[in-house]
Amino acid sequence: MRKFFHKELAAGKWSKFSLAEQLANIGSEVGRARKWQKKDENIFWGAVERALELFDLTLEDARWRGRLKEIARLREVFCDAIFGGKNYQTSLKDLERYFLPFLFSARR
Repeated sequence: MRKFFHKELAAGKWSKFSLAEQLANIGSEVGRARKWQKKDENIFWGAVERALELFDLTLEDARWRGRLKEIARLREVFCDAIFGGKNYQTSLKDLERYFLPFLFSARR
């Protein structure tokens, strides 16, 4: 059985969120990871794991079947950024800016 950080979300609540809300939540974890990168390794890796879990829950959401490549690539770019951005030349700060419009959209 899989261990979840976001138990309520994994139990079905995540699928009630719009794509903008899901991406805004992922963006929050990306922001936490950026904030703690090179400051506190435990907090940093906790945020990374939670972000990856939210990416996976989003990829499992059947409503986004037509967007799977885009979401999976975003997850891949996030993983690359965690380890220095060698493949995509993207940082966590860049990704944080990418997710910002989703936060504004989700708050409307």
